Amino acid sequence: MLNKIYAELEEKMKKSVESLRRELSGIRTGKATTNLLDGIKVEYYGNQTALNQVASISVPEHRLIVIQPWEKKMIEEISKVILKSNLGLNPVNDGNIIRLAIPPLTEERRKDLVKLVKKFGEESKVALRNVRREANEQLLKAEKDKQISEDDRRKSQETVQKITDKFIQ
Repeated sequence: MLNKIYAELEEKMKKSVESLRRELSGIRTGKATTNLLDGIKVEYYGNQTALNQVASISVPEHRLIVIQPWEKKMIEEISKVILKSNLGLNPVNDGNIIRLAIPPLTEERRKDLVKLVKKFGEESKVALRNVRREANEQLLKAEKDKQISEDDRRKSQETVQKITDKFIQ
């Protein structure tokens, strides 16, 4: 039973950390990466489809992303979706491909990014604490139901804390 609680704890914490990684990878820094467009979905034959499923995306220069749709009729749709996204990028459409120039970071934008990263980090810490609290509540319930002794609960809570510490670092 305790191993099940530990396994659930680790699984939930891994998901929280992975969620933080995904959010951090979507932050627009001064360098072009294809990850910037990971969350972009376009309307394709009536379905919302990931951009990388309808076009090839490349980074020929460190401040330029090139999107080449497989169907030319998708160019306008892709441009509209990128403009509506919160990336702050302006697509340039030449009829065949879309170019996204990544502007250099300004001082103000850097400060905003720092705030955003701190916010993501704090949200992740709160999520980890909530997972730890859930595990500790399961241990208290098990003790109350006489499934484990008080000593086992305390040792298990220490183990839960060690697992949490491993993920917080």
